[in-house]
Amino acid sequence: MTLTVAIFLATYVAMALGRLPGFRVDRTGAALLGAIAMLVFGKIDVDAAWASVSFPTMALLFGLMIVSGAFSVSGFYGWLAARGAALELAPAKLLAVMIVTSGVLSSILTNDVVVVAMVPLLVQLCLARGLNTTPFLLGFAFAANAGAAGTIIGSPQNMIIAQGLDLSFVGLMRAALPPSLLSLVAIWGVLVMLYRGRWMLDGAAPASATAQPSQVLPELPLDRVEIAKAAIVTALVVAAFCLTAWPRELIALAAGAVLLLNRRIASADVMKHVDGDLFILLGGLFVVNAAFASTGIPQRMIADLTQWGLDLRHPVTLLVGSGVVSDIVGNNPAVLLLMPYIQGGNPEQTGAAMALGTALASNVVVFGSLAGIIVVEQAAKRGAPVSLAEFSRAGVPVSLISMLIAAGWLLLLA
Repeated sequence: MTLTVAIFLATYVAMALGRLPGFRVDRTGAALLGAIAMLVFGKIDVDAAWASVSFPTMALLFGLMIVSGAFSVSGFYGWLAARGAALELAPAKLLAVMIVTSGVLSSILTNDVVVVAMVPLLVQLCLARGLNTTPFLLGFAFAANAGAAGTIIGSPQNMIIAQGLDLSFVGLMRAALPPSLLSLVAIWGVLVMLYRGRWMLDGAAPASATAQPSQVLPELPLDRVEIAKAAIVTALVVAAFCLTAWPRELIALAAGAVLLLNRRIASADVMKHVDGDLFILLGGLFVVNAAFASTGIPQRMIADLTQWGLDLRHPVTLLVGSGVVSDIVGNNPAVLLLMPYIQGGNPEQTGAAMALGTALASNVVVFGSLAGIIVVEQAAKRGAPVSLAEFSRAGVPVSLISMLIAAGWLLLLA
């Protein structure tokens, strides 16, 4: 048992720090090494390890990532960014457009894919206009997390939650979407207050905020046929989720297969947008968590917390608890860690509490969410760094207000 606990703690320390201390091993590598260690030292057998990995969850995520990737390779995200560049708006209004765009896209498509595709274009847009990139990048990252909280297909952790609690598409959306959308207003309000008078880069003329589209982004290739095809497939996926009892993972896989079977776009180009590292991370954590659960320690800890009055089955307690864990280890690992111990109660309220908590609170720190990490890393590569302190300076008030909105909504539902 001691060795099992040690492997479990080492894995989640790496989740919290972003690497395994003393080694050049990132979160994905740490999850994989943790799973291998559990197997090698006999803390879980091979059959149990395979059984611990949720095929429906992985299949759902895989299929929907292909759907999101189809929008990217067809030029949709570039076209959308170019349209944003064409809007002759003041910076605060342009920020509102970017926040709404990020939130809406992330609620329909997987937020991580949206962020990967849009952030380089957003940086280019801001720099060409002489705008301070930081508020726009922060707004896009925060909105990607907040918008994704409202639907099953918005983020990997929502897919895990929905599969684990057997939630319907409409059920989770009804319980989580209203506070998710209200949080977009909070994000805009906080950023406008923090960056008032600091919209422009040093030395940039305010008039550059109304640059012509051709001066901001070049004309990007756009495949209207493939965009229409991806949009129709996405609409059919959502309709099937809402109106049928077909297994969601099979719907997602079928949608992915339809988009991969293509005479215009190579399947390899679409597959580049499937995050293989995320699948390895999730698979490794499934195994590590299963081995740890076999010790009985988590069950005893949950029972003790309940005796002390911290019942994770209460929506607000779960909202706060899942948010705190997300800020320590990241939102995907947090969901995998807590999911086995939150059964019972109203599944829609429970799912909404966890979806909102892991999404909204993850805006406190960069490593609270994969979307935040992607934004910061992509921006730094393109000469628009966002410091950890700057991220949290805006993220703390955004998260606090968003969490208060979510708590009030959950209490109203309860």
